Amino acid sequence: MAKFYITTTLPYVNAPPHIGFALELVQADIIARYHRFLGDEVAFNTGTDEHGMKIYRNALRENKDPKDYVDEYVKRFESLKTALNASYTNFIRTTDPHHKKAAQEFWNRCSASGDIYKKLYSVRYCVGCELEKTTSELDENGRCLTHPNLEIETIDEENYFFRWSKYQEKLIELYSTRPDFILPKFRMNEIRNFVSSGLQDFSVTRKREKMPWGVPVPGDEEHVMYVWFDALINYISTLGWPENEKKFKDFWPGMQIAGKDNLRQQTAMWQAMLMSAGLPNSKQILIHGFIESGGRKMSKSLGNVVDPIEVVGRYGTDALRYWFAREMPTFGDGDFTEDKFAFAYEGNLVNGLGNYIQRVSTMVRNYFPEGIARPSDEDLLKVALKRGGSEYVALEYFVKEIIAKEYKEDMEKFELTKAIDKVFNLLKELDVYVQVHEPFKLVKKDKEKARVILWNLCYGAVGLAWLLAPFLPETSDKIFDIFGISEKIKPKWDSFKAKEHKALFPRIEK
Repeated sequence: MAKFYITTTLPYVNAPPHIGFALELVQADIIARYHRFLGDEVAFNTGTDEHGMKIYRNALRENKDPKDYVDEYVKRFESLKTALNASYTNFIRTTDPHHKKAAQEFWNRCSASGDIYKKLYSVRYCVGCELEKTTSELDENGRCLTHPNLEIETIDEENYFFRWSKYQEKLIELYSTRPDFILPKFRMNEIRNFVSSGLQDFSVTRKREKMPWGVPVPGDEEHVMYVWFDALINYISTLGWPENEKKFKDFWPGMQIAGKDNLRQQTAMWQAMLMSAGLPNSKQILIHGFIESGGRKMSKSLGNVVDPIEVVGRYGTDALRYWFAREMPTFGDGDFTEDKFAFAYEGNLVNGLGNYIQRVSTMVRNYFPEGIARPSDEDLLKVALKRGGSEYVALEYFVKEIIAKEYKEDMEKFELTKAIDKVFNLLKELDVYVQVHEPFKLVKKDKEKARVILWNLCYGAVGLAWLLAPFLPETSDKIFDIFGISEKIKPKWDSFKAKEHKALFPRIEK
């Protein structure tokens, strides 16, 4: 059995889960479910990033121990598993004892490579990003472009540094020899240009006396690891590295998914760190965009922050998963407003998918309560699907050999939006098929022909469930159950019997 590993980034637990991370978790979940669908053994990692200055200061402000502070927030992130129906296998916390040991071993390996050294330095630092900032990364007021509400701080102290500059040419070689290492390609070009412009060694520690909340540096009690250095190591510590060598080799290198604000850290910093530690680079890194609200960045001050758990409470899990997959570009920025979401929910789920399943199952129950067995190939060809002009194709063939192959091509490229579009294109074809043949009228004149047409419509309904399984798993399972189907992997469906059921997507009262 092939092994497949995918991991999200770890969200910082200084605030409740936001919709941007929910997007990332669902995208990773869709890919993980698809690989299980292919028969792979999947390891799917997520978790929480719990060290750093921002968390330490927030805990002090609330007069709490930092560990107690992060414990409270972690529960909220763990609640996303149920809210989003996320199928992750691993949930790692950077405060886990094993992770701390792994981070220290990783440090020792980088140190043994001659890539960690100590020096005095002065740097401008954004606590919001937990990153050093150059002049080009600040606005005209000298503030961070991502966190303009926070003052840029100046750090003057002796810290340990990582020799990032040493890996400039090796990173460029990595990008050149593996053109699909970063998706989409314009993100690859972006990081290649950044690395080619020259890399500066970066600080990997903080003074314990100023910021004690971090992983202790091996052999130096005066320093703790910088949050980014320790957090990135979670991608391999979660696999049992360094003790569980077999599991690590089985699943690593793996795939990572991250937001565009994480491009530098995931595709250049982390990759150089892996090279230094003598470990394989990541398999592939997918970079997604941001979610805005009404054309503006989400912020508490604007009052436009969207809570994913509240959206799920109102519309349901699969409604939000649908929006992430189809209404949000896989690799680009998207815009979320309640009106846009409600419009898509009503039009594509209530009146689209839900209505089709309701109509077909009702006709089968009313006209053929005993169920419908597979008609002969000859009879199925007589009511083939018209595909423009004079071309006709058996609906079963259309689902299995045309739509499914196009869908697979998109999924293999991680073009999630294009893949789910194929499924809804199938739904459009099925709706037209109903309009052309009108089985609800035909059954009064030619019941046998109506039986053949309804078998096709049932096959189409179950085909939708089959292809939607990674995207809308709850809805997929319901559709399979409605039509009495237990085989959910291979499209070998011969007989259908419809059950009475509640609406898949209830109308929302306004």
